[in-house]
Amino acid sequence: MSATSIKNLVQMFCRQAERLGQRTALRYKRHGLYCDLSWERYRRMVDRAAWAWMSLGIRRGDRLALLSENRYEWLVADLSFLAAGAADVSIHAPLTAAQIEYQLADSGARWIVISTAEQLAKVVEVQARLPALEGVVAFDSLEPVGLAKKFLTWHGLLARGRTAADEFATKLGELERQIGPDDLAALMYTSGTTGEPKGVMLTHGNLVSNAVATYGALPPGESDTLLSWLPYSHIYARLCDHYLSILSGCVVALAEGFDFLATNMKEIQPTHMTGVPRFYEKVWESVEKHPEEERPKRLKDIYGPRVNWLSAGGAPLPGHVAEGFWKCGLKLLQGYGLTESSPVITFNTTEHNKIGTIGRPIPGVEVKIADDGEILSRGPHIMKGYWNKPEATAETIDRDGWLHTGDLGSIDSDGFVTITGRKKELLVMSSGKKVAPVLIESLLVADEFIDQAVVFGDRKSYLTALIVPNFARLTEQACRLGINAGNIGELVRHPDIHQFFAARVHDRLACVSSQERVKRFALIPRQFTFANDELTTTLKLRRQVIFSHFQRDLESLYEASGQAG
Repeated sequence: MSATSIKNLVQMFCRQAERLGQRTALRYKRHGLYCDLSWERYRRMVDRAAWAWMSLGIRRGDRLALLSENRYEWLVADLSFLAAGAADVSIHAPLTAAQIEYQLADSGARWIVISTAEQLAKVVEVQARLPALEGVVAFDSLEPVGLAKKFLTWHGLLARGRTAADEFATKLGELERQIGPDDLAALMYTSGTTGEPKGVMLTHGNLVSNAVATYGALPPGESDTLLSWLPYSHIYARLCDHYLSILSGCVVALAEGFDFLATNMKEIQPTHMTGVPRFYEKVWESVEKHPEEERPKRLKDIYGPRVNWLSAGGAPLPGHVAEGFWKCGLKLLQGYGLTESSPVITFNTTEHNKIGTIGRPIPGVEVKIADDGEILSRGPHIMKGYWNKPEATAETIDRDGWLHTGDLGSIDSDGFVTITGRKKELLVMSSGKKVAPVLIESLLVADEFIDQAVVFGDRKSYLTALIVPNFARLTEQACRLGINAGNIGELVRHPDIHQFFAARVHDRLACVSSQERVKRFALIPRQFTFANDELTTTLKLRRQVIFSHFQRDLESLYEASGQAG
């Protein structure tokens, strides 16, 4: 399909469902076994749910919210929203009740679909402050304890749709033809590293064009099987695992969750997967401890014999991890994008890959570097704007239609783009020297003994860092050094351990200028986590939160030189 032949996501789905009929669209676990859902049955469920929404008064332009972990019903619900003409307000499942309240209130969502009793409890907690919210639909069979809104189970919604078919079937067909590229399809709230969330408005045209362009760069086929595990509430999985798979006609097999990936990979034997760099780092850590000649066998054992390629996005992919995979014969490809760009802007491909870059622009997408080094992008993939935030929209998209990504980078003679840092995260040292902490952090975490690192030094004369060790490797090294420590807290304070890490930090940063080298560091006895608000939902560092949590550690790194405070 070409972008010009598809008006909206609903049309894209319906065409494939009609064409592929009894072939498998989705594969999901139930009672310990994988079950197949055909394209025909998938379409039938979407239609019934859409008829039900229309019978509840949902009209074109309304917003419906979805708060759930990944499951096949999530995908059905999303398409049913779109078929009824509504936009999907997809909310990250781990968010707190207060965070959910903000997104529901800001979007004006009329109904919310939730998964479990845990998610229902969050809605119950904030329902009194959500006058626009009319009701709740639950995937699980739940009792609506404490809920003052209307309530339906998912099966009840589908039953309502069957009853409403005669009244709304014709209207549903008319909507499929009426929904245009400029109609709102998704309202996705960016977690952001600073500031309050902003609702990114993505249209049918944005998402269709990006799916088609990404397919042009890296096409899965109808005979391929994707093992899908990244959250659909995030734009990366939403586009690449959901809409791109509809466009390609491949089978989407849903993983049971991160903890079950190893088992699910063996069961499904996927041909391709999407993932975040952290996932591939952990896999490589388990592989690189083996002799070099064994590593290809180890990776094949993990991913299965059919895998053709793997994609990484959402954060920088350490070069040593990408090199390791490629040397072992597995094509690990890094791409780049933002929620505001639907998301894919650039991608490496199986035929044209340059490790250390984020690839070349996908078809129909423009990229250029501004005078100050910022990466800009323009094209049909750029968001409509931020919901109810015209000033923020104007700050992000200029009058010529260029999206200002906030990332700094360069383009080489072959058209490959490299990210060098974040514009707002540049550290300006007391000497006036500007330093990109992301580059330094990527060098540090490439070390097998370093799990996480955040660099500090704004308005200081030298750089410092908070370093989270790889605790398994740390414990092994302590044994080799003959150190007896009762716990991790004691280990990170041991002078011999600090000396060991100092040597590794020195070696890792030998390739950068003297002002870009970390002079002093503190070893942290725990990981930076999403639960502590130190990471975004896409695992990016929330620097200011981390700095506030470890303020005393940072101050101690400058006290000897009189720079504390």
